[in-house]
Amino acid sequence: MLRGISPLLSPQLLETLYRMGHHDEIVLGDAHFPGESCNDTIIRADGLGINDLLDAILPLFVLDHVIEKPVMMMAPLPEDKANPKIAADYQLVHDGYDSIVKKHYPETSPISLVGKYDFYDQTRKAFAVVMTGDTRIYANLILAKGVTTW
Repeated sequence: MLRGISPLLSPQLLETLYRMGHHDEIVLGDAHFPGESCNDTIIRADGLGINDLLDAILPLFVLDHVIEKPVMMMAPLPEDKANPKIAADYQLVHDGYDSIVKKHYPETSPISLVGKYDFYDQTRKAFAVVMTGDTRIYANLILAKGVTTW
């Protein structure tokens, strides 16, 4: 254990966050996400929700201020947007992420919504994928790392 670092962050995840360079991206995938099919670097975080993990990562991780979309979330398919339950649940997930991001980086641009299949393509280029135990639908998130300054 280390002081000042959340116990939710495994040694493998801490190493990965440290090794990432500016503009590198990390995917926080929900329990349904096909991470193994989209990227060779997988970190297991089974049992953890993305909200808690995001809140643990952001104090250590500088979001990229140079790019337009430092935080991206998978957008639901049109047929899922039309389902009131899925749409309402998705809005709750989005709002939760938004409040956590704004808590740590109030000046960051709004979360960008990325279509499902474009999100998969973006994942293929990511530095790593963290597979969580989050069972909420469309709870996938991408963070772009910025330059760490002191």
